[in-house]
Amino acid sequence: GGTILFAGHYPRFHPSDFRVKTLDGIAEDWPIDYQKLEKYYNENDRMMGVSGLAGDPAYPPKEAVMPPIPLGRTGETLAHGFNKLGWHWWPSDMAIATEQYDGRDKCINLGACGMGCAQGAKASTDITYWPHAIRAGVKLKTHCRVREITVDKAGKATGAIYYDADGNEQFQPAELVVMACNGIGTPRILLNSSSAQFPDGLGNSSGMVGKNLMFHPYAAIEGIFRDALDGAKGPHKCVASHEFYETNLERGFLRGFSFETQRGYGPAATALRGIFTGRVPKGEGHHAAYGKMSERVAGLVAICEDLPELHNQVTLDTELTDAHGIPAPKIQYTLSENSQKMLDFAVARGTEALEAAGAEDVIVQRLVGNAGWHNMGTARMGLNPQTSVVNEWGRSHDVKNLFVIDGSVFVTSAAVNPTRTIQAMALYIADTIKQKLASATLFD
Repeated sequence: GGTILFAGHYPRFHPSDFRVKTLDGIAEDWPIDYQKLEKYYNENDRMMGVSGLAGDPAYPPKEAVMPPIPLGRTGETLAHGFNKLGWHWWPSDMAIATEQYDGRDKCINLGACGMGCAQGAKASTDITYWPHAIRAGVKLKTHCRVREITVDKAGKATGAIYYDADGNEQFQPAELVVMACNGIGTPRILLNSSSAQFPDGLGNSSGMVGKNLMFHPYAAIEGIFRDALDGAKGPHKCVASHEFYETNLERGFLRGFSFETQRGYGPAATALRGIFTGRVPKGEGHHAAYGKMSERVAGLVAICEDLPELHNQVTLDTELTDAHGIPAPKIQYTLSENSQKMLDFAVARGTEALEAAGAEDVIVQRLVGNAGWHNMGTARMGLNPQTSVVNEWGRSHDVKNLFVIDGSVFVTSAAVNPTRTIQAMALYIADTIKQKLASATLFD
């Protein structure tokens, strides 16, 4: 579902993101590294169809499957601001086809990337992975809701109890169980799957299921320019800057953030943006004020790395349930002092970049959506069963036929969107399962 409602901005994690404790003395290192995932990043890029430009100095060498999306007037204007300040920028890697690819047509600048893509140019998984999987024999059951994972007396997972589309309770037996319910749904089901063998929730002997919830605090900084730009025409993102990605203690916080540039809005959204920020009146003077914003808004979002903290967690609500009586997830999250300082710094630098690009007015939203919307870290990967939930290839430390392949296994959150890394991790874990099944070492 996430790829249908994302804008297609498609960065990889940096090599440093897997070694945060070694480099900065905080959080934990991942039990795998960038090099381990590199071939799976490449495989996923081919499956999804990624456009980009090779040579980005922020990363190790990586090839682009297709040419980058055009920068347009918006990208060129904002890149000019970065150039004036001497900051890193590069055309964004995008999960959007710039050529005909794998039965999909190329982007024609419809501009509605965040709500799906009628052209089929944006690489949502329903039109990339799913057709191949269904042809290979995968059976998809929709409108189902899993209540719990069941286990036998030996503590082996035996399947899932779920409610079907008609609300009837069903049982799906399984030799292997794979959790892919994101950083909130996965711990919810594991915690609800308590039993005599697992009184605190399935796979939770460490007590770490649901702990270390990470989001991505976002700041939005938008500029209003004198000359018309692209408005909402074209992919929403076009340029990225990783100038402030790594730790620099002089800034007053640990780790860092990335900037994504973003185009403007369509007519209605532009008018509403103007009204909500007090720049466009509702009555007299509306059209004149709107004309100063129409196709003249462009901006940046700062994606701040969120550090893992035990008190940020997902638990089960003791009172609230869904329509089938399954306990709702209860989210406890506090924005850290480190993130607060990072947001303030990002807003100041974003304002500086927009003014360097020629913005005459700047609109600031210091924190978007309370903390962002990427859910990570609640079933973390690690070598020590006492401080992690799954091992270095996604298998539960406690249940040898239970695997997790979503963002909940993340040890740290990085300062970029997680989708490309979630998909690479899923391929890596699936490949390891296949290899160990073939060698009869899966349950060793």
